[in-house]
Amino acid sequence: MGNVMNKVTSPIQAMRGKKRKHEDDDSDSNEEINDLLDKSLATPKRKKLISTAKYIYQALFKEERNSDITVHALGKVWHLHKVYLSQSPYFATMFNGSWREAEEDYVHIEIVDPKVTIESLYSVFGSLYMDEVVLEPREIVSILATATLFQLDSLIDRCAEVMIETSNAETAVKYYEAACEYGVKSVKQSTFNWLLVNLLSLYYKTGKWLRLISVELMELLVASPGLYVMQTELSLYTLLRYWMYLKLHPGGEEVAASEEKLQYFANRQSSVAFLDTPKGKPYEKCFRALRLHNLLNHHVDIKVLKQDNIIPVEWLHEPLFQQWNSMLLVDQTLDKGPKDVEEKLFLETCIRCGRTLPENEYLKWRWTGFNFGLDLILISDTKTLRVKRHHRTENERLLSLQVKRQFQIRVSVASLNDLRQIKHQQTTQIQTVSLDKNEEAMLIMFDKELTFPLLISVNMLVVSPPRSNSNSSTVQGSLTDGASSSRQSQRDEEESLDASGNNIALGS
Repeated sequence: MGNVMNKVTSPIQAMRGKKRKHEDDDSDSNEEINDLLDKSLATPKRKKLISTAKYIYQALFKEERNSDITVHALGKVWHLHKVYLSQSPYFATMFNGSWREAEEDYVHIEIVDPKVTIESLYSVFGSLYMDEVVLEPREIVSILATATLFQLDSLIDRCAEVMIETSNAETAVKYYEAACEYGVKSVKQSTFNWLLVNLLSLYYKTGKWLRLISVELMELLVASPGLYVMQTELSLYTLLRYWMYLKLHPGGEEVAASEEKLQYFANRQSSVAFLDTPKGKPYEKCFRALRLHNLLNHHVDIKVLKQDNIIPVEWLHEPLFQQWNSMLLVDQTLDKGPKDVEEKLFLETCIRCGRTLPENEYLKWRWTGFNFGLDLILISDTKTLRVKRHHRTENERLLSLQVKRQFQIRVSVASLNDLRQIKHQQTTQIQTVSLDKNEEAMLIMFDKELTFPLLISVNMLVVSPPRSNSNSSTVQGSLTDGASSSRQSQRDEEESLDASGNNIALGS
């Protein structure tokens, strides 16, 4: 019994043990808390007050405090500061050189560029006091002009970014002209590419935008092998004819082409070709850029050219001779198709054609078939674009009987966003394709990034081009012509086909 009692701890001792344990726990807890407190106190906390840039902008630019230079431009006076204006090489040279303004507190700037406005001056001067700038797309050309005047390269770069992001049907031509004037290469290239894709697929529908295109820009677009031609070269002539009508009637309606407008030139009483008249001379170089030799493959094209009497008949002599010679060479099996053609010559002489695929579905079509006895059919499914040499016995009198025929072809495919900017583009190399009768070959496998509607542009060379410099220069100095507004000519441009290759309804 006594042994048992000796092992029992007294209540006081028990309490002391618990107290000691709590003290140890509290000590550990306190140490953790102290560590956290020390860490918290040792960590800097960043709290943004009114930014220095905003204060400077408000106090020095908007309220014009402590100004040491007065700038007078376009009838308005700004009280500014040399140290901020000197960020501009224009002002830095003025203030730090031997100029009179270096010692004076007044500067008068003569501005002759009509694109520079009071609003753009306010925005550009203000940007020198801020670490960011807000650029309104509607005022971007004026701001670019002002930034160029004051040689502000960083602001010019920001303007270029905005212009590229906001290129659309309304701004593309305006941005292109501004980029040419102020030397912004990135915007010039971007807007030119936009116009190559949209000129025929969009601008022909809206005269107010088409009218804005200058003669110089139109010549470059028409001559470009990268132009998305919808449907064939005939469509390009039609657009060019309507564009010339709009330029000749600047105060006219800004709606799509009507029958009356399309017949304007054909209804002239004069037998002189319009381009030989004083009114037509300014547009001659645009029509010189057309590829007439590729427009003379169909009787409707020739009929339209003759009726319109826009192009002098003398322009047609060399292309017609070239086409007839090519036909004879093919018929006598002396030309089995182009081979080893240099890229430059291919791009200058190729047939340009295209179409829009509105939905991801199986389609089969031809563009003005039976060219030089070669009936080529394009086949599009959900993943690929293929070409077939279509050869049916009932059409053999129109077809080349050569067992194998070869041609060269390049395909470009583009998906557009809501502003009709290129979202994704895929272009093949120039391919040489050799086909037996009724044989087909794949041209391109569509990238997964491509979305519908899809724009397809095809450059194609089906006969060997002339090698002499005189012939090739003549070829380059002409191009697509003739455009009939009639539904019959549209029907002849492109034919959709059924599964067997027979003609069915018109393609888009």
